[in-house]
Amino acid sequence: QVQLVESGGASVQPGDSLRLSCAASVRTLSVYSVGWFRQAPGKEREFVSAIKSNGGATYYKDSVKGRFSISRDNAKSTVYLQMNSLRPEDTAVYYCAAGRRLITSSLGSAGQYDYWGQGTQVTVSS
Repeated sequence: QVQLVESGGASVQPGDSLRLSCAASVRTLSVYSVGWFRQAPGKEREFVSAIKSNGGATYYKDSVKGRFSISRDNAKSTVYLQMNSLRPEDTAVYYCAAGRRLITSSLGSAGQYDYWGQGTQVTVSS
């Protein structure tokens, strides 16, 4: 069983930056692919970014490319999502998720992940 805890959410203004953290309860986070998803009020949960296990290839939703950056520190069992140039449309609850043996084409599918955190709120408003 893997427990994930997100942190770093806040209320910020457009153009600001935030770094979200996803801390895992296992030391073997390196064998898991980790994804970030978000859900805005009244909308479905959507894929934001993912980082694969071991090799660490990264993937992004088109609207966040160039603004968001995902990384992992396996020694700390933590995955980060650096979010720059935040926009009001980035407002949502952000969730991290972990799964093993995920193929690239499945990284954007929430149903493929085995473990989820409780979410952290990001609000971007002037």
